[in-house]
Amino acid sequence: MTPGAAAAAAAAAAVILAALAALDLLASLLVRAGRPRLPAGVLPALASLRAVRRLRASRDAAARLAAAGDPGGLGVREWMAVKACCAAGAAATALPVLLAGPGRVGLLLALAAPAAGYALPELWLARAVRARAEAAVRELPDMLDLLRVSVEGGVAPVHAMGKVGAQFGGPLATEWRRAATAVALGEPRSAALERIRMRLAAEEVAAFADAFARAMRHGLPLGPTLATHASRAREARRRRIRERAARAGPKMQLVVALVLVPSMLLIVTAILISELEPGLGLAG
Repeated sequence: MTPGAAAAAAAAAAVILAALAALDLLASLLVRAGRPRLPAGVLPALASLRAVRRLRASRDAAARLAAAGDPGGLGVREWMAVKACCAAGAAATALPVLLAGPGRVGLLLALAAPAAGYALPELWLARAVRARAEAAVRELPDMLDLLRVSVEGGVAPVHAMGKVGAQFGGPLATEWRRAATAVALGEPRSAALERIRMRLAAEEVAAFADAFARAMRHGLPLGPTLATHASRAREARRRRIRERAARAGPKMQLVVALVLVPSMLLIVTAILISELEPGLGLAG
């Protein structure tokens, strides 16, 4: 491989790694900051372009956007416009590397860059859905405890969901407040609970919504049901913490292998060269 091709390959790998790191950071910020504000009218204008309208979205694109919290209030067409912009941006970013690395590497980069740019928003969306679900699971046990106390105190269950949701600031609290408001405006309780299931992709949240709907439909007491699900949610939260801790070890080893070890080898190599320089006749 020529030096130019090697440099092009290294630059392409650096671009991909930097993009993945940026996606992970942005997905984490999505849960904390809520909906990002985008310039008004820009994405709708891009979505109206003929080339963007020809792009086909996946069948579950709307459901995945909802599970991510409707980032930026994007619809499916606007989301496809975002993906098209990312593909164009990746192609433009790869252009200098393409010019520096002619041949097979340049051709491969020319084909891979737009495809990677088009796929990166989907990775970001999947990370955002997962982060939002994890945030919901973290606050679920405490909210279930407060909901049980409110219901046992005589508050209507759905109204109690809204009251409890007002005491928290996470995605689950947001969905509870939204469901309580929708039911107060006349929406069926089953539809409001189903929307909670769709907008929070966590098994624990889905189990709570099913149990809540079943208890309301059959007139069963909610107190024991909520206590049971609070206990299960706490166990699920502890299990997720253990799994996250188990995954941290290999990640740290990867950082050591890719960053620290090469750095130490370079330092040792530089010291050896400086010591061997007189004997090798390299001194000026």
